[in-house]
Amino acid sequence: MRNLLKETLFILKSNDKKESDVLWCGIQNEGSFSWKTFKKLANFEYNNGYCGNEVASYLLVVGKDFWLERHEYDGSEWWEFKTMPKKPRRRICKKLFGHLWKHECID
Repeated sequence: MRNLLKETLFILKSNDKKESDVLWCGIQNEGSFSWKTFKKLANFEYNNGYCGNEVASYLLVVGKDFWLERHEYDGSEWWEFKTMPKKPRRRICKKLFGHLWKHECID
C-alpha cells in the first residue's frame, strides 16, 4: 500500500523540487485545481501493485519547468518526473533519420 501524497512529495524531493514549485494539478485539457486541494485529495492509501489502476491515469502535477505524470504497466502504477528538454549546443543535421551524427551538419 502507498499513500499518494507521500509518494508525490517523495518524487518532488528526489528531483530537487518543493511544494512551492508546483503551479497546478489536474487533468490535461480537462481542468485544474490547486496544490492545496491536491494535498487534501491525495492523502489516501492505495494499492500500487499489479491489480489495476486506483489513481486517475491522466493526473498531472505541474511546475514551471517540470511535471509529474502517472504511468502504469500491467496494473502497477507510479509517477514519472518529466522536464522540459534543454536546447542542445550541437547543430542540427540535414536528415532526421538514420545515424544523424554521420551526416553533414548545417549552421
